[in-house]
Amino acid sequence: MVKRGRLLIATSNPGKLREIRHVFADLDVELADLKEFGKLPQPLEDGLTFEENARKKALHYAGLTGLWTLADDSGLEVDALGGQPGVNSARFAGPAQDAAANNIKLIRCLGEVPPKRRSARFRCVIAIADGQRVSATAAGVFEGVIIDEPRGQNGFGYDPYFLLPELGQTVAELEPAHKNRISHRGQALQNIRPKLEALL
Repeated sequence: MVKRGRLLIATSNPGKLREIRHVFADLDVELADLKEFGKLPQPLEDGLTFEENARKKALHYAGLTGLWTLADDSGLEVDALGGQPGVNSARFAGPAQDAAANNIKLIRCLGEVPPKRRSARFRCVIAIADGQRVSATAAGVFEGVIIDEPRGQNGFGYDPYFLLPELGQTVAELEPAHKNRISHRGQALQNIRPKLEALL
């Protein structure tokens, strides 16, 4: 029987977990994380889209833990690279999911691409599941451009290289509360919140 009083946030990424906890801080439900359950087997993230992978992860961890589970899949799409790294964003430079290596590869791949052709976006899809089915999904998109030199100490992953031209700042230069209001994950979390409240 799935317990409705707790919601598992199914990510091992501390940056994602911090952002989700911040956005849902006033939600009337206890937020659990994967560390409570020891070393669980990881799902096979072989979907071709962010939504497929978010659904897989939510169903996988809900089935293992018996909790309502929220999972996201998100990543960076760079137009000059044909949408890469896309669903492989965390593993762009290899299976180790090394953020520094991913950024090095990204900038190397864009070495001959002029600034005006470096449009990109962060995309996020969130899914909520109870072990048997996915009950809700929501998405968010965050547009920007890729720069060569990192800026800012906040955020994680590709954030220091993702510039928001209208603000003149990278995502890593934003205050966390500001980022959580406007980012791809922040949008997806706000979009799924009423669906989550209806479920729980």
